[in-house]
Amino acid sequence: MKEFSNSIRTKNLQDMQTNQLDLLVIGGGITGSGITLDAQSRHIQTGLVEMRDFASGTSSRSTKLVHGGLRYLKQAAIKEVHEVGSERAIVYNNAPQITTPLKMMLPFYEGGTFGPFTTAIGLDVYDRLAEVKYSERKYMLKPRDTMEREPYLKSENLKGAGVYVEYRTDDARLTLEVLKKANDLGAKIANYVKVTGLLYNDDKRVCGVTYEDQINGEIGEIHAKKVVNACGPWVDDIRKMDDSNKGKHLHLTKGVHLVIDQEKFPISNSIYFDTPFHDNRMMFAIPREGKTYIGTTDTTWTEDPKEPNITATDVTYILAAANQMFDLPQYLTPDDVEAGWSGVRPLIQEEGKSPSEISRKDEIFQSDSDLLSIAGGKLTGYRKMAEKIVDRVAQQLSVETNYEFQPAQTKDLTLGGGDVGGEEHWMDFFDKAVHEGITNHNLTRDEAEKLVQRYGSNVDAIYQLLPETKTKARLPRIDWAMLTYGLEHEMVEHPIDYLLRRSSQMLFDMKHMRSIKTPVIEYMTKYYNWDDTTKQTMTDEVDTKLALTDLRDIKKKYAQYINK
Repeated sequence: MKEFSNSIRTKNLQDMQTNQLDLLVIGGGITGSGITLDAQSRHIQTGLVEMRDFASGTSSRSTKLVHGGLRYLKQAAIKEVHEVGSERAIVYNNAPQITTPLKMMLPFYEGGTFGPFTTAIGLDVYDRLAEVKYSERKYMLKPRDTMEREPYLKSENLKGAGVYVEYRTDDARLTLEVLKKANDLGAKIANYVKVTGLLYNDDKRVCGVTYEDQINGEIGEIHAKKVVNACGPWVDDIRKMDDSNKGKHLHLTKGVHLVIDQEKFPISNSIYFDTPFHDNRMMFAIPREGKTYIGTTDTTWTEDPKEPNITATDVTYILAAANQMFDLPQYLTPDDVEAGWSGVRPLIQEEGKSPSEISRKDEIFQSDSDLLSIAGGKLTGYRKMAEKIVDRVAQQLSVETNYEFQPAQTKDLTLGGGDVGGEEHWMDFFDKAVHEGITNHNLTRDEAEKLVQRYGSNVDAIYQLLPETKTKARLPRIDWAMLTYGLEHEMVEHPIDYLLRRSSQMLFDMKHMRSIKTPVIEYMTKYYNWDDTTKQTMTDEVDTKLALTDLRDIKKKYAQYINK
C-alpha cells in the first residue's frame, strides 16, 4: 500500500506538469476512477484530476447497491441485465469488504406492477441473464410466509413476495479503493484540481488541459496524448470547452434518499417495492448500521448539479410511500428523518421519454479534436465502461505511438483493501480480523466489525494507529486512527472528506458526527497549518453541507405548519 496523501498529491501535480502523460482523465467519480485503474494496469501512464473530492458527485449519492439491474427487464434491456449482473460478481470478488450480499424482498400486491407469475418469471430470467450462482437464486413466498419474514409489510391485498440477492456497497469507498489501487500501480492522481480549459496542438487535437489548484490557487498545464472527459453531470461542460457539445446531450435527473433510525423504521429485510402512487416508480428500503434508508425519487434536474437540493415535496413523496407500504410503530414525519442525500444521474437525452424510462446505458463520444467523453451507465457497470473506452484509447495509442495494445487487466485485479483471498475466503479473514481487534486492541465486537467491513485487508493499518489511551487530540481513538489513516492513505484534504465520504458518519451516524466535527476541524487545522481564514472556510463548508443533510429548513417549516 503506497502513500496517498497531500504530499503525494503535490508531487503528482508537479510530475504531470513536467512529463507528458499517455492519458489524462478528467473526473474522479467511479467512471473516471475505473478508467484510470484500467489504463494504468495496461501500462498506459495515466493521470486523473477531480475538481472537488473523489466521489463527491453522483458516485457518493447512489442507492449504494452494486445491483444487477432488475428494472432493466421492464425496459427489455437484455444485454444490460446480463452485463451488470456479471459485473456485480466481479466487484464482489475483487472488493468483498465493501460489497455485502443481502436478500432483497420484492412484495407484490393486488393491482400492482408485479404479480406472482410475472415476478417468478422475471426473477428467473434475471437469475439466468445475470448468471446468479445457484445458492443465491430467487425463491417465492406466499403471503403468510412473506409476513413472517417481514412483519412490518402491509398485509392488505398482499399476494406474496419474491426473494433474490443484491449487493449493498459503500459507493464513495468503492470509488476510493479503485483509486488507491491505481495509485499503487503508479497513476498520478489529484483531487481539488479544476480544469479551466483545453490545450490543442498544431493539428487542432486536444493535447492537455489548463487547471487551477483549488487548495492553493496555483495554475498550471498538464499535457497528455489522450484526454478522456468522465465528469458525470459536468460532461457537457467540458464538451462546451471543446465546442463539441452537439448531437446528444445529458439529461440530469435527481434522486433523493432519506435515513431513519431503525427504532422508527424497524424492518429487518431489504425491500424493493412498488410505490402506491401509480407513477411507475419503484423504491428501495434498506437496513444499514442501525438505520434504514429509503429512496429514490426520479425527477428532471436543470440547475447546478453540485448540490441538488432536497425539497419538502421530495420528503413528502418518500415518507408517504413508506407510510403506505409499511405498518410501522408510528407514522413517519420529516422530524423522524436523521439525514438525507440527493444526487443527479447523468443520463443520455432521449426525446419523448420520462426520466424513469430513459435508459441507463453508457455512451462514448469522440469529437473532431479527439476529445473522448463518456456518460450514462451505472455504478455496477463501471469496470466494463472503463474497459470500453480504454480499449479505444489503447488502439489509438498503438497506431500513433509504439504502444503495444493490451487487453483489460481488471477482471481479476484486487482493489484496495481487497487482499483477502476473494469472496471465497472473505468470511475467514473477517472473523480473524474481528477477533484480533477485540483481543489485541480492546475493541467491542461492533467496533471491530465496522472497521474490518470498511477497510478490509487495510484494517491492520488502522489497528496500528490505535493509541493505548482512549482519546487523542480530543478525538475518540477510533476516529483519530481513521482520520490519520485518511490523511496519509486516502488523500483527505477537507474535513468534509472524512466526515461524509471516508466514514459516512454524516449520513449514518449523525449524533456521533456532530460530537467530533469540531475536533476533526481543529486537528486538521494543526496538521495542515491552516490560517484562521482557511479554518473558517472549512468550518463553513461542513456546516453548509450539514444543514442540507439534516433537512434543517424542511423540519423548521414542518414544525411551523404543525404549530399552526
